[in-house]
Amino acid sequence: MAVLWGMEKSVCRNEIIIPQDKAVFWMDDTGRWHNRHGPFEHPKIIRYFNRSIQKDEDGYFVAQGSGDVIEKVYFPFVVTALFVVDLAVGDPFKVKLNTQQELDLDSERLFLFKEDLYYRMENDIAKFNPHALLKISNYIDFKGKRYRLKIGSEQHIIKEANTLELHQQQVK
Repeated sequence: MAVLWGMEKSVCRNEIIIPQDKAVFWMDDTGRWHNRHGPFEHPKIIRYFNRSIQKDEDGYFVAQGSGDVIEKVYFPFVVTALFVVDLAVGDPFKVKLNTQQELDLDSERLFLFKEDLYYRMENDIAKFNPHALLKISNYIDFKGKRYRLKIGSEQHIIKEANTLELHQQQVK
């Protein structure tokens, strides 16, 4: 049974679905939300949208409920809707996603594609945004034609990928 915003799907009598091509907002390749007026600027609204990102068999969407109605908006994005937005240095290192989820950093899940750093999860990838990339760059070294993540005395090679192996979405 799917749970959307604390509501069980079976309880909802009305579900409003907005497909990607009808969405009035989208996410760019750096994880910024936009509408026809430009990038979102209000931090509270940005956090609200990021926290509400969910995924089902039809793709990424944001949802909100009111009474017995749920509105799901499948939004366009460039590469992924998930972004690493922060890095907590400790034992272990943690990555924080735009959805506010925190994960222990597993160096085997890091990879480079073109000039961007990504973090592979079970069925998704998260791209490092500029802030998180700057933080992790303090622990990355380039040696012998390879990038390496240095954590304490350990060095982990960061793999390079030829493709992202994900369906890319077109933005407006």
